[in-house]
Amino acid sequence: MAHHPGKDGSNSDVTPLSTSSPLQTQLGGAQLGEDGSFAMPDADEATWIDVIQKMDSVYAELVESQTELEEKNAALEEAQFFISSVLSSMTDVLIVCDRHGRIQQTNAALEELTGFAEHSLLGQSLGNILSSENSDLLSQMAERLSSSSPISDCEVAVVDCQGNAVPLSINCSPRFDHQGNMVGLVLIGRPLGELQKAYRELDEAHHTLREAQQQLVFSEKMAALGRLVAGVAHELNNPISFVFGNMHALKTYGERITRYLHEVEAKSQNAELAELRRKLGIKRIMDDILPLCEGTLEGAERVSDIVQELRRFSSSQKEAPEEFALRGVIETATNWVFRGAKVNPDLVIECDGTLCLSAKKGYVHQILVNLVQNAIDAMDGEGSANAIQSSLHIACAGVGDEKDQIALSVRDNGHGISEGDLARIFEPFYTTRPIGQGTGLGLYVSYNLAEEMGGSLAGSNHEDGGACFTLTLPIKPKPSSASKEQEGSDD
Repeated sequence: MAHHPGKDGSNSDVTPLSTSSPLQTQLGGAQLGEDGSFAMPDADEATWIDVIQKMDSVYAELVESQTELEEKNAALEEAQFFISSVLSSMTDVLIVCDRHGRIQQTNAALEELTGFAEHSLLGQSLGNILSSENSDLLSQMAERLSSSSPISDCEVAVVDCQGNAVPLSINCSPRFDHQGNMVGLVLIGRPLGELQKAYRELDEAHHTLREAQQQLVFSEKMAALGRLVAGVAHELNNPISFVFGNMHALKTYGERITRYLHEVEAKSQNAELAELRRKLGIKRIMDDILPLCEGTLEGAERVSDIVQELRRFSSSQKEAPEEFALRGVIETATNWVFRGAKVNPDLVIECDGTLCLSAKKGYVHQILVNLVQNAIDAMDGEGSANAIQSSLHIACAGVGDEKDQIALSVRDNGHGISEGDLARIFEPFYTTRPIGQGTGLGLYVSYNLAEEMGGSLAGSNHEDGGACFTLTLPIKPKPSSASKEQEGSDD
């Protein structure tokens, strides 16, 4: 088994190994045949087995190395696919350059923004896609990044395939190799249009939050004011009742005393009494007693009306609709405002005294007070400046196909409302008056009250000058959804 002889018993078909072969030395003079077989004339079987084991070990190492290499190739392909998918999914623009400003990598966002394919940009200078205004930006970046300092929120403009400049806000940072040497730049940019949109949305959200905060503070103030007004109205109600009762009695007593004194004077011929009567002015006093009583009663009635309005204002309960004459509410509202007005406009009311409306009377009164007050404020100073007498015109009439609505208009002859302000007059806290002279809530509250009653409130400029606000309300309130459901359940 140590060798394989030929047909003639010789070893003529065996090619001897080179004497300089290390393997031959190890195998003890083994010879290699033409068919690849070994002839080991002097080697024992143990040496042969040792060689085979070493060959198996080498083969196993080769197989293990090949397996590791395949696994690393698969991991590398997976990592490359992951990076490619991340780059293609980025909405921000990515540009990777070498230290000389030549483009090495871009992403799909840049191609979508500029229209340039990625392969057409590779190897080009970054300056080729920058606008002429940013031509020296590359050198500035390199100089800045030489100190390893990143650049944030730098505004640049890139040129698209049609030659249009697209503004970007970019962040730039240096790129290093495994030895820590700077080998290039990484630029990440976002179109300014998106940033401006985000800023607008943020500003709108901040504005809405600020309005909500102001409205919350105002609501708390109004609640506190309502509690205070309720207490004041309650305290005023008792003394007003005393004044009413006493003045009615005093008026009756005055009438009797006056009649008695007239009788005494007619029957008395005493010269001394006549002289004393003249000195004391008894006749004038007697003539003034009844008018004074009537004036005091009228003032007490006004105070009583004010107390009732304050109690209605401070009430937290929902007001129920009631039928009332519209002209009376108009006159009450105008009287309220005119008492403290700086101007005294000519007032014209065109409203039939028999015209009635079924609605929440307190709401209608509050809306009219706000509209009349705004008209007075608009005319404040207009008459003296333009030598025109201020005037306020209030009219109401039935509207609609079936005359089932009432339109009440309040018009002044002031300077009117600018076109820019017309679109915002019903916004909360919006006012054209100086700071501290208006809350900007009058029209906002009035608009909401009108809608709550199923009506509407609109503002415009009259063709003859001045502003005109029109309140439209149904003559009879429309049933709410809750009442309809209640009626359905009753059936």
